[in-house]
Amino acid sequence: MKQLVTEGIVLSRTDYGEADRIITVLTPQYGKLRLMAKGVRKIKSKLAGGIELFSVSHITFIQGRGEVGTLVSTRLITHYERIIQDINRTMLGYEIIKQLNRATEDEPEAEYFTLLQQVFAALNDASISLDLIQTWFTAQVLRQAGHMPNLQTDTTGAKLDASKTYDFSYDDVAFVIHPQGNFRADDIKFLRLLFSPNEPQVLSKIADVNNLTKHCAPLVNTMKQAYIR
Repeated sequence: MKQLVTEGIVLSRTDYGEADRIITVLTPQYGKLRLMAKGVRKIKSKLAGGIELFSVSHITFIQGRGEVGTLVSTRLITHYERIIQDINRTMLGYEIIKQLNRATEDEPEAEYFTLLQQVFAALNDASISLDLIQTWFTAQVLRQAGHMPNLQTDTTGAKLDASKTYDFSYDDVAFVIHPQGNFRADDIKFLRLLFSPNEPQVLSKIADVNNLTKHCAPLVNTMKQAYIR
């Protein structure tokens, strides 16, 4: 049978039998794959080094007739080793992998693969706060799923005014003018950056980024609860 080659990121691993393991791999070309890694739990396995969590690898596989294919070979490209040196970054990494696995279908767009690479790079950088990474990731999942808040006009269709304050209408997914509103111009600018293709490394350099993240995170998380399973 034809062997296929792609880049892959491991989303989950399940022990099978005495020495095998079934892995779910996110790829840019083939979506999510379920592959049997035969003998991978043996000490001398040549497959083990290329299917570590928090890594990007070249993988060679054969598609199966059913749901599970066969992993033929692996070669590590990048391992984000600093993630596992910090328990809090490790736990957030695990949670984000689980969230992405739940949020994507079997054939997700290639952008999700890039998103997970960006998450790993951010988690690998101790200067970037975990709250920012989590909030940014959630905003990106919403964006890629097509659930963007309206960050240009208010509920009446008028352009957002930097001199006014706003509350957010979850029914309209847009801001509504309120004289004592919770959101000001800086918050809305930050939300625009959160929902844009910017990476956390860029956002982390914004002045007062920690307070902006704390203030905007509830809006992003409430949208997640409404739209992302």
